Order: sequence, then C-alpha cells, then structure tokens
Amino acid sequence: MRFQGNRRVWGTFSGKIRQTVRVTDIRLSRLPAADATDTELLTRVSALVNDVYADAEAGLWQDGTARTSTDEVAGLTAAGQIAVARLGTEVVGCVRVQSLDDDTAEFGMLAADPAHRRRGIGRDLVAFAERTARDGGHRVMQLEVLTPRTWEHPSKVFLADWYGRLGYRRTDVSPVEKWYPDLAPLLATSCDLVIYRKPL
Repeated sequence: MRFQGNRRVWGTFSGKIRQTVRVTDIRLSRLPAADATDTELLTRVSALVNDVYADAEAGLWQDGTARTSTDEVAGLTAAGQIAVARLGTEVVGCVRVQSLDDDTAEFGMLAADPAHRRRGIGRDLVAFAERTARDGGHRVMQLEVLTPRTWEHPSKVFLADWYGRLGYRRTDVSPVEKWYPDLAPLLATSCDLVIYRKPL
C-alpha cells in the first residue's frame, strides 16, 4: 500500500529463495540488502512506481501525493522486499513482496515501465512474487487495490479483470479509513480497499 502502514508487522523472507529467474530477455531478481544504499537504483525504482501509479490512480489522490519515496524504497530493499525486472541494465519493472504471517504473503507496488508494456513484465513479476512466497513456505498470496467507492476508474476495472485472469478472487472490501486512517486525508475521493487472494 502507499507508504509504510502500521496495520501489520512486516515480515521478511528467510530460507532458500530463488534470487533470479530469466524470462526471455527480461531478468527478474530480488534486490540484495546492499542495494539499499544505491541512490541511483532507488531513485529509478521510486520514480517508476510514482509515474505508473500517478496514471493508474489519477483522480484518487490529492495533487502532489506520491506513491512512495526513495527512503521508503531503501527501507524495503534493506528488508529484502523489493524485486525488479531488468531489460539489459535498465530497470523496467518492480514489485514488493512481504510476509504477513506464516501462511500469507502479499505483493504490492507492482509497476511496469509503460515504454515496455505488452512484454508480460507485470505478469512475470506477479509470478516471481508468487514463487518467492511459495519458497518461503506461504500458501496464500494477497494484494490490495485502492478503488473509488462511487465511480468506476478505468485502470481499476482493468486490474480487477487482469487479476481475476491470474487466479485472484476478491475476498474483502473495506473503507480505506479502516486500515489506513492516516491516508484518508490525502484522498481526493472516497475510496475502498479491495483485497484479493489466491491459493499458492
């Protein structure tokens, strides 16, 4: 979700986790903790997320509200929760994967560079997140989607269908204020948090 919330104690993954998976010419890998000091990389990842979400969530947030920051990405990288997709040396996608409890993992901050769409980057990042969760012993993957309460957002309609095709099912709809009360004042419209889950 946006910023670091206080709803849960974020977990990190331990044990043997597949670090890199090659899919055609796109390389997927979890960022090592040492990359938490790589300012250029952190700036690229945070800018990618902010640019993608500025379009995907247009009209949901007040002007000037950013999805993430380099400081947040640094912290998540240090915790082993950020994976990226690279085309050559260029970062063209990213995702956050975290452990919620022994059974459930969650992914978020999914972003694919618009200049490289239709290459399956988003789908491959979701698959990578799912493998990471399974390798960590988790049996369920969860994600949260911010959705306007009283009108349809084209990006959210698309995502609901896309996640459905990937096997995710809606399991809960709650006002954003229920889980993230600190974010409610930043919203430009009333929104719900839709939770999707998939058995792994």
